[in-house]
Amino acid sequence: MNLTPEQKTIGQDNYHEAVGFSRRDFLKGVIAAGAVSGAGLGAMYFGYGKVTDPVRVGVIGTGDEGNVLIGAINPDYVQVVAIADIRPYNIHRAFHGDWSSPAALDARPGLMKRYGWNSEDEARKHVRVYSDDYRELLANDDVEAVIIALPLHLHAEASIEAMKAGKHVLTEKLMAHNVAQCKVMARVARQQDLYLATGHQRHYSVLYDNAVNLIRWGLLGELHHIRAQWHRGNLPGTDSWQQPIPGGEVPYGSPGAERIDPIAESIVAWEKALPGQKDPAKHDQMARRLAQWKAWDSDKNIKPTDYGYREIVMPDGTRRPPMEELCRWRLWERTGGGLMAELGSHQLDAASIFVSALRQDGKKAHPLNVHAVGGRHIFGMDRDAEDHVYCMFEFPGPGYDPTFDVGYRDPVLNLPDPKTGVPAYEQDPNKRIVVTYSSIMGNGFGGYGEVVMGTKGTLVLEREQEVMLYAGSSTSSSVSVKDDGGGPTMDTSASGNYAAAAKTAASAGPVSRGYTEEIEHWAWCIRNKSPENQPRCRPEVALGDAVIALTTNVAIRRGSTGEGGYVKFDEAWYDIDNDATPDGSDVNQETQRLVKA
Repeated sequence: MNLTPEQKTIGQDNYHEAVGFSRRDFLKGVIAAGAVSGAGLGAMYFGYGKVTDPVRVGVIGTGDEGNVLIGAINPDYVQVVAIADIRPYNIHRAFHGDWSSPAALDARPGLMKRYGWNSEDEARKHVRVYSDDYRELLANDDVEAVIIALPLHLHAEASIEAMKAGKHVLTEKLMAHNVAQCKVMARVARQQDLYLATGHQRHYSVLYDNAVNLIRWGLLGELHHIRAQWHRGNLPGTDSWQQPIPGGEVPYGSPGAERIDPIAESIVAWEKALPGQKDPAKHDQMARRLAQWKAWDSDKNIKPTDYGYREIVMPDGTRRPPMEELCRWRLWERTGGGLMAELGSHQLDAASIFVSALRQDGKKAHPLNVHAVGGRHIFGMDRDAEDHVYCMFEFPGPGYDPTFDVGYRDPVLNLPDPKTGVPAYEQDPNKRIVVTYSSIMGNGFGGYGEVVMGTKGTLVLEREQEVMLYAGSSTSSSVSVKDDGGGPTMDTSASGNYAAAAKTAASAGPVSRGYTEEIEHWAWCIRNKSPENQPRCRPEVALGDAVIALTTNVAIRRGSTGEGGYVKFDEAWYDIDNDATPDGSDVNQETQRLVKA
């Protein structure tokens, strides 16, 4: 992060060399097939194969993330036969794509483009729309499985109802709104003998998987620190989580001010400008954007209270309409989980993947403790969510043993401990890996990514798109990877011819972030159901990610009340069959509410 263009170029070359060594035969096949990302790569790389009969899927929740998942679908694996959403705006984007910007359209191209349908009328012949109650979709026998991308507080409810209806589930992250809900979801999946996957897509990123290989080979040496961040330049008035309210609003903190309605204002402006636009391409883009904004404006006719959304009472006693909770659910504690749930969960998942790469038992690494602080440092009291969080975690590293007798040391002879017979250097309560994480708004310097530091090298991952490998702490010297017969090592010699081939493959197309691969593998597991075939982010893995994020929120709240932002993790929290939770959520109560209701 924050590297010069020259440093990035060196790092990319170094990485390509490392990848060339690790996946030599694989990359040759990829280059020959012309498969760089998306359809075809996951099956080749992760080895899950193709399906002959696409899984018939319903998508519940077609908002921002739901439409990203629709855009990532490979029709050879998944056939979308139904969608459910209460907002006309989201349904429109599900079919037509998101025309708010070129980047948005690239991420959310819509069902018509994904499946080659020429019109919404044609698409609706294949896709049934449920605009009132997603439970009607669950009653559709043609739906085998569902993708759930609802607001966080509805993940558990919708997932459990889907599994009770016999549907396999892929739910967006975070797994659920509290830890008790996660455990109930996992138990229902086991009882129903259905797949429950959670969308932490880094488990299906080829770049991250290759980074894991570099760590396992020992190229970084002894791993001791990971630095992660997700910084955004959002400021009051330009917050991407605070989109305009359909029908308009009086800005919070401005009683008596005029109602503002930027959605309606844009519609009026584009309706006036459209007839005079002579450029066919620009006319088409404006017409599509106008149709999308009209669908957005029609959201004002929804009654959010019919769907459980509530009026918000602000700290000063003023009230905000239920539409605000519906449209800005990420900002409120009752419906969202703040920065740690939405952003931090991805990067702590990545950190735990890297730490887990060092384990011999194949299990996911869990942090020992967390110190965390956070708060609203820039934004006013128009939200529950913090706009800044800063965290420090300690993970157990190789050789960590809290019971080892630290009083016994023989640094010269390194004699074994008389009690255990294990050499002193191999076990130590101080063998910990420290992970620091910050997510802030108001300054986007550094963007988002991770820096993995070891005694021999440094690995830099940026925006899920670039991976750079350096020897030691230097970011200015060229590095290659060689095998001298004793395993791969980093070297400062010039790169070989194969590195160039690997570079060509990596630069031939966009790097997949893993969405397509996670959906493909989930569908493949459904078609090849067996205990051995499991999604990479299955319940016990997703529970671990949820425990980290939600426990950090507990630490932040403790810090804000003067109790000190420190929490020691308990292994019982990660046990699906143990009712212990870090956040005060009650498994029995959630079972009664979600399963036995």
